Amino acid sequence: MRILLSFALCLFGMSLINSVQASIVLVNSKQDLQQQLDLAKPGDHLILGPGRYQGNFVINKTLELSGKKGAILDGHSQGHTLEIKAPNTVVHHLKIQNWGHDLTTLNAGIFIQKTADHANIYDNYLFGDSFGIWVDATPNVQIFGNHIEGNKAVRSTDRGNGIHLFNVSGALVKANEVWHTRDGIYIENSNGNELNNNYLHDLRYGIHYMYSFHNIVTKNHTKNTRTGYALMQSKFLTVTHNRSENDVNYGILMNFITKSTIEDNVITGVQNQRNSHMKHSKQSYQPEGKALFIYNSLYNTIHGNVVADSDIGIHLTAGSEDNTFVGNSFVNNNKQVKYVSNREQDWSHDKLGNYWSDYVGWDMDGDGTGDVAYEPNDGIDRLLWKYPTAKLLLNSPAIEILRWVQRQFPVLKSPGIKDSYPLMNLPMEYSQ
Repeated sequence: MRILLSFALCLFGMSLINSVQASIVLVNSKQDLQQQLDLAKPGDHLILGPGRYQGNFVINKTLELSGKKGAILDGHSQGHTLEIKAPNTVVHHLKIQNWGHDLTTLNAGIFIQKTADHANIYDNYLFGDSFGIWVDATPNVQIFGNHIEGNKAVRSTDRGNGIHLFNVSGALVKANEVWHTRDGIYIENSNGNELNNNYLHDLRYGIHYMYSFHNIVTKNHTKNTRTGYALMQSKFLTVTHNRSENDVNYGILMNFITKSTIEDNVITGVQNQRNSHMKHSKQSYQPEGKALFIYNSLYNTIHGNVVADSDIGIHLTAGSEDNTFVGNSFVNNNKQVKYVSNREQDWSHDKLGNYWSDYVGWDMDGDGTGDVAYEPNDGIDRLLWKYPTAKLLLNSPAIEILRWVQRQFPVLKSPGIKDSYPLMNLPMEYSQ
């Protein structure tokens, strides 16, 4: 017992000595910042005064680095502006700019090495050509409240991503704003992370997942991106309470996604902006914006989402089966559903379906669900999808006769989507 008590007192004494040794170090822009970083003791807090600190800086020990208003770290167009190698490092309230533009060597405003576990990066502003914050197989980092801006003068494909997580676990990426980079947040081979309440706009992809499992994506907002949420080759994702607003090609894209939950998201205004600029183009077909696009994705739960005011509400193709669709609201989309397959799917469960703004059925028993099934597509729709030029005949007597024949002789109908229990009322939380 005495040995344990002595050991505990020894540890307490050592921590007390370390806390006493740690100090606040004020640095001005005339000093050599790298020298000050090297001279600092573990646990010290270096506060940079206003001015430009030019160089490529490396933190090799556990430190806190922050700046007063006007403190700028400038990488003079090469390498990483700031590289972190030590665990528990904290970097905040700095302007970081002008790092290198070589994507091959992963030039970044802040590059976090795998040895820098539990790094904490918050309330910084970053502006540069390539990657904003690169996290390289580092566990348990926190990145929150940062503003990351890419360089519009650089082609979108030549810019880096705002926040890039590679082989990362336990990360919390929260309340950041990213714009004009290539992708806002890119996650590759990373498991057990959370993206929460980030605002991602004017990008290629807002959030981009590749080969990642057991991640949480919640309360994020994408706007004016080409694709809001690009979810690819991943499993066990929980994607809830996010918003996609005025994204162009896709709101949420699911490509080889399995056993994931897509729930309570709001996707509005996904319209391919090129349509309005190319009305007089000789090209006969323009792609349509898809609020929710599901490609070769199985065993997913898709519940309670609002899909509204888009070219296509949901496009389902390439063997996307055995998913459950319940309690979703499809409101004022030009096409509610585009389904390219030959297997019938019923989008209801336990006598509960989805809300369709163009449903014209009735509810005689007053139970809140329609008495006749909702079927968004027929064989003529599939014909037009396969042969787009046939749209020239859309209002012709021949097309109307074909539709009449299908209605009169259901045996001629091709299999598709139906909702046996369509909801009669738009969910209150959206209508308000």
